[in-house]
Amino acid sequence: MSDHDQDEHNWQQAREAAEEALGSDGEVDEVANNAVVPASDYLPERIYLLPIHNRPFFPAQVQPLVINRERWEETMRRVGNTPHHTLGVAFVGDKAVDDLGHDHFPEIGTAVKVHKMQGEEGQLQFIAQGMRRFRIQRWLSKKPPYLVEVSYPREPVKADEDETRAYAMAIINGIKELLPINPLYGEELKHYLNRFSPHEPGPLTDFAAAITSAKGRELQTVLETLPVQERMEKVLPLLRKEIDVAQLQTEISEQVNAQMQERQREFFLREQLKVIQRELGISKDDRENDVDTFRDRLEGLVVPPKVLTRIEEELDKLSVLETGSPEYGTTRNYLDWLTSMPWGVRSQDQLDLAHARKVLDRDHDGLKDVKERIIEFLAEGTFKGDVGGSIVLLVGPPGVGKTSVGRSIAEALGREFYRFSVGGMRDEAEIKGHRRTYIGAMPGKLVQALKEVEVENPVIMLDEIDKLGRSFQGDPASALLEVLDPEQNVDFLDHYLDVRLDLSKVLFVCTANTLDSIPGPLLDRMEQIRLSGYIAEEKMAIAKNHLWPKLLERDKIPRKRINLTDAALRQVIEGYAREAGVRQLEKQLHSIVRKSAVKLLESEQASVRISVKNLEEFLGAPMFRQEQVLKGEGVVTGLAWTSMGGATLPIEAGKVHSLTRGFKLTGKLGEVMQESANIAYSYALGHLAEYGVEIDFFDSAFVHLHVPEGATPKDGPSAGVTMTTALLSLGRHQGIDRPLAMTGELTLTGQVLPVGGIREKIIAARRSKIFEVILPEANRRDYDELPDFLKEGVTVHFAKRYQDVAKVAFKL
Repeated sequence: MSDHDQDEHNWQQAREAAEEALGSDGEVDEVANNAVVPASDYLPERIYLLPIHNRPFFPAQVQPLVINRERWEETMRRVGNTPHHTLGVAFVGDKAVDDLGHDHFPEIGTAVKVHKMQGEEGQLQFIAQGMRRFRIQRWLSKKPPYLVEVSYPREPVKADEDETRAYAMAIINGIKELLPINPLYGEELKHYLNRFSPHEPGPLTDFAAAITSAKGRELQTVLETLPVQERMEKVLPLLRKEIDVAQLQTEISEQVNAQMQERQREFFLREQLKVIQRELGISKDDRENDVDTFRDRLEGLVVPPKVLTRIEEELDKLSVLETGSPEYGTTRNYLDWLTSMPWGVRSQDQLDLAHARKVLDRDHDGLKDVKERIIEFLAEGTFKGDVGGSIVLLVGPPGVGKTSVGRSIAEALGREFYRFSVGGMRDEAEIKGHRRTYIGAMPGKLVQALKEVEVENPVIMLDEIDKLGRSFQGDPASALLEVLDPEQNVDFLDHYLDVRLDLSKVLFVCTANTLDSIPGPLLDRMEQIRLSGYIAEEKMAIAKNHLWPKLLERDKIPRKRINLTDAALRQVIEGYAREAGVRQLEKQLHSIVRKSAVKLLESEQASVRISVKNLEEFLGAPMFRQEQVLKGEGVVTGLAWTSMGGATLPIEAGKVHSLTRGFKLTGKLGEVMQESANIAYSYALGHLAEYGVEIDFFDSAFVHLHVPEGATPKDGPSAGVTMTTALLSLGRHQGIDRPLAMTGELTLTGQVLPVGGIREKIIAARRSKIFEVILPEANRRDYDELPDFLKEGVTVHFAKRYQDVAKVAFKL
C-alpha cells in the first residue's frame, strides 16, 4: 500500500469513527442543514474587524458566534451590506471592550463568512465559516466599527515531503483516538469533512488545534505560525495533551460509575437479606433493634419514675416513626443520651486515710499543708460515709500541680476522674446543654462527663474556673451556680435531656490561679485549698523523684547514661526556673535531655555528665542572677504577691532638688498602690519629729518614689509600710543596714493592716536570702500555720502600728 493510500485509509477510519459516534447513517450532511455554502475564492482587501475573547477562530472552523447587539450592531449591518459578507475576527484575550484600542489587536486573524445572522434580547447570533488567515496592513478606522486593509499571506507547505506526511498521519491518528472518547469531536469532524480534503495538511492542522481545549494565547501562537510543518510541531503536543486529559476523564467516570454500581448492588443485597431474614423470623428491622438496644441498657439501672415515664413515651414514639425521617434520628439520639446516663450506678469510695496518704505522697513532694487539708477532708467524709456534694477549689500559681492533685484525690477515693477546662467558655449551653429544638443540639459537659465515666459519683475537675467568659450567649458562671450548690444540684436540669439529674454525689474539684475574677456567689460555694508554690528544696525533691525520671523514661534513655549532679540541678532551679511552680523547671530539664541525646549519638560517649561547670553548654547563660538586695539611703525591700507567686519588691525614694516641694511616682503603679504612696507621704509628713526627721526637710524637697522593673504593672495595698519606711529613711539620711523585708497596709493614723499571700512572701524572702521580715500583727495566725521548714531560720517582727515597724527598721 502506497503512502497516499495509507493516508486515505487512516482518514476514512477517522470519518467512519465520527459517523459511528454521532449515530450517522454513513452520509455526512452539509453544514448547518445546507445553511453554510462553500467559501468563495473572492476575499476582499478591506474588511471589518470583530474582537473575540475566549479563543482564536481558525480557518477550519464552522461554529456560531454570539456578540453584544448594542456594541456591534453597526459593524454587522455594514458587513451585511457588503457583497462578500466577510468579517475579520481577531483574538484580544481578556482585555475589556471598553479599554480596547487598535494596538491590542494581533497582526494575524481569521477572515470568516457570515451566515444566518439573527438578533434577540440584546444579542446578535450568526454562523461563522472560517476561510483564510489575514494580516492587517493598514487601519482605516481605529474606532468601532473597526475597518482595516488586509492581505492574505501564503502558508508554505511541502506536502510531498515524508516528514510533513508523518506529522499529518500523527495528527490523524490523534483525532482517531479522541473520537471514541468524546462524541462532540465527531460533530466538529463532520463540519471539517464537508469543506476540506484529508490531504491538505494546513486545514488539518488548524482543525486539530481548534478541537483542543488549549489556552487562548497558545492557540493564537498556532494561528500566527504560517509554515505548516512548524505549525504541526506546535499542534501535536496540544493534541496529545487533549488525549491524555480525555482519557483521564474517562477513567474517572468509569471509577465513579463502578463505585456507584457496587454500592447499589450492596444496597439491594442488604435489602433482600433483611426481607429474607424478616420472613424467616431470624432478624429485626433497624427500628426494632434500636428499641431493644435502649431497653437492654435500662436493665440493672435505678431510673427515677419521671425519667422512666419520659423514656417510655419516647420509645413509643420511636416505634411508629419511619427510620428515614429526620424526627426518627432526633428521637433516637435523645434516647441514646437518656439511656446512657448511669442512673443509680455508683462506685464504692475507699475512705482509707492510710491509702490516701500513700497516693498523695507517691504523686507529690512537698505540699504538706495541702495534703493535710485533703486528709482532713477525707476524714470528715469517713464519718459521714460519703464525700459527695463537696466543692473543692485549688488555688495557686501555674505549674504547682493543681490538676495532678485533683487526679490524686480521685485515685485516693477510688473514683472515676473527668476533667474539662472552662477557661474562655462564653456559652452557658456548654454547661446546661442546648435545647432540642436547635439543629445539632448537644447536652452540656456535665452530662457528657457522666456518660463517659458511667457512674453517678465521679470526681469532675473544672479547670481554669477563674477564666470564665461572658457573652450574648449567656453567663457560664451563673449557670455553674446551680451545678456547684449542694442544695440545688440534686435536681440539676440539662436543657437537652429536659429531665432532672442528681449531681449531689459528684465531687467537684475546681482550679484557679487567682480569686479576683471568680464571682462572689460562686466563690462562696467552694472550699478553698491554696497551693502557694515551692521553695528550692521542694523543687529539688520533685525534680529528682518525678520530673527527671519521667523525662528519661519518656525518651527511653537509661538513667546511667545521663548523670545530672545535685549541684547542677540546684543551679537549674535557682538560675533558670525561679517561678512558683515546676513547669519551667520541667522544660529546662527536657532541654538538657535533648542536648544530651545529641551528644550521646554524635560522640558515641557511654554517658554524659552535667555539672555546674558545663551546665551553660546545655541551657545557655542563666536567666536569673542572684537577687541583690538593694541598700542605701531611701531604699527598702518590700514583699509582693502575684498570680505567679511571691516576689521581693525594692522601693526607692530620692530627693531630686530643693527648689520646690513635690512628690512624683513612677514604676507603672496601679490606683491602689498610688493611693498607698500618697498615704505614706502624708503620714511621713505628719510625723517627722516623731521619727527624727528635720521638720523642714520636705518643705523644699521634690521627692521621687520609684518601684523598679517599671515595665511590670504593680498594684495592691501591701506596700504601704515599705513606702513610708523609704521616705523616712530618706529624711533621716539613714539606710537599712541589714537584709530586711516588710509588708503591710498602712492607714493615715499609722495602723498596720493585714495583707494576703504570707506563705508566698516568706518563700520569696528566703529565695533572696532575707531572713528577717516585718509582718502585720493580724497576719500572725497565717504565719503560725506555715510549715516549720519555711519558718526555720526566719526572724519575724509583728507590727500593730507603724511605730513598731520604725523600731525594727531604724532601731529606735
